[in-house]
Amino acid sequence: MKFYDYKAAPSPRRARILMAEKGIDVEIVPVDLGTRAQFEEPFRSINPRCTVPALQLDDGTVLCDNASIARYFEEIHPDPPLLGRTPVEKALVAEWLARVEGEGLTGVAEALRNRSEFFKDSSVTGPNRYAQIPELVERGRARATACLHDLDVRLGEAAYLAGEVFSAADIAAYVFVDFTGWIKLPVPEGLDNLARWREAVGARPSIQA
Repeated sequence: MKFYDYKAAPSPRRARILMAEKGIDVEIVPVDLGTRAQFEEPFRSINPRCTVPALQLDDGTVLCDNASIARYFEEIHPDPPLLGRTPVEKALVAEWLARVEGEGLTGVAEALRNRSEFFKDSSVTGPNRYAQIPELVERGRARATACLHDLDVRLGEAAYLAGEVFSAADIAAYVFVDFTGWIKLPVPEGLDNLARWREAVGARPSIQA
């Protein structure tokens, strides 16, 4: 297998943490997003979506999304389970992954990509060109802030997002909270549950992957 990666980006970081939790070692192939190498050959032929992470399996299949990569590794390396153990846990992992991705990570991406000169005419990931919409900057910041508050409420109910066991939802959320730094969005004061959880998750060795 080959894992196409860009060390600084949040999306491949999620996959690296998941692999570290499961003790999976794969060949790493760097793709320099800073020089827009994702749009060039040979990577463009490997993943026409021009995004990382991408996992190329031994049979040539290429998985181009955190959801598919996590599902694949969960199937071939089920321990430790990171997509839930019981029906309820599995449902909660799926729910919080969707919320963190759709509200938190997307909010930060909106704010970043619709302001930065680097992303001019590239406000959405992928090969297609989309002009920036400046009005989305503040909306993105507001969505990310709301997600931080929602995480704090949930983490006042349980140790982790899906209950009492660390999961892929926590990986996505931890990466999201770090990603807010890219837009200089401070974590609001008083989110003590989030702070407690962040300290606990940050102490896991996999976070350094």
